[in-house]
Amino acid sequence: MTTLRDRFTEGLKEAMKAGDKRRLGTIRLIQSALKDKDIELRGLGKPPASDEEILALLQKMTKQRQESIAIYDANARPELAQAEREEVEVIASFLPRQMDEAEASAAIDAAIAETGAASMKDMGKVVGALKAKYSGQMDFARASGLVKSKLGG
Repeated sequence: MTTLRDRFTEGLKEAMKAGDKRRLGTIRLIQSALKDKDIELRGLGKPPASDEEILALLQKMTKQRQESIAIYDANARPELAQAEREEVEVIASFLPRQMDEAEASAAIDAAIAETGAASMKDMGKVVGALKAKYSGQMDFARASGLVKSKLGG
């Protein structure tokens, strides 16, 4: 199985060969952010970022771009919003397929049953179980809201 780091390197080579400047630039941004993360972890005496940490980094980068898109759209800057949308597409190509609402709801129901959660006090256990099982496949900010509503919060 290839690691995400290997996929970035392959994607970089393919983008260079194809002359795809947007994809090339975005992959370089990803690699730069990953290098920063590795340096941060090394300073804490930890090993380089794992695939789970890399997935979290990619999700964070996607969220940042989506926030930028909203700002650019609100300020009538469609060309900048489009550039951000293209970067989101490239980043998303390295993420696993995202769960839709129905799949996320079913996964949350299963996690609640699995952890035996009965009240809001158990929300952390449920979200922890979801993160362990579905890292990179689920928007945990939205999932937290669903867990809260299902636990009666």
